[in-house]
Amino acid sequence: MNLGFSFFVNSIFLGIGLAMDAFSVSMANGLNEPKMSKRKQTGIAGIFASFQFVMPMIGWICVSTLVKLFEAFQKFIPWIALILLGYIGGKMLYEGIKNKDSEEEKPAVGFGALIVQGIATSIDALSVGFTIADYQCFEAVLACLIIGIVTFFICFAGISIGKKAGTTLAGKSGILGGVILIIIGLEIFITSLF
Repeated sequence: MNLGFSFFVNSIFLGIGLAMDAFSVSMANGLNEPKMSKRKQTGIAGIFASFQFVMPMIGWICVSTLVKLFEAFQKFIPWIALILLGYIGGKMLYEGIKNKDSEEEKPAVGFGALIVQGIATSIDALSVGFTIADYQCFEAVLACLIIGIVTFFICFAGISIGKKAGTTLAGKSGILGGVILIIIGLEIFITSLF
């Protein structure tokens, strides 16, 4: 077991790198719902953190047991992220345009949409299973736990930033949030081509 300084530093940096898409989506959620309660904010960050914990763990299990199946699935990951984020972003964009003159705040996302966002922003974390393939089970769980904790704090900050900007942008925040989600989906897809 090698739980030295570099193990923790690498896990933290993996967490930061993997959390960037979830951070952007969290900002979009904050933009769309500037009066979001701290409880809901914590719940959203928790959902993203949970997915960022689970996906690399699934990747590690796949690498340890089902390598060939996982390699075949990996080429579909960018398509899945594009479709899921495009759908949610398109829906937010449509709602934002439809209600852009309304002063009433519309809650951004329900639980189902948060699950879809969590999957879409963490599905690329499956490939981290290759990075941690030589870890023992305890090391893999600990690395994934660190990734999840880092993601939680990054997403909580993203929602806070989005809420502040959402208050400033008022009625246009839903439109901006939808555009951001679509752009993230396109970015994941386009970067997979190179």
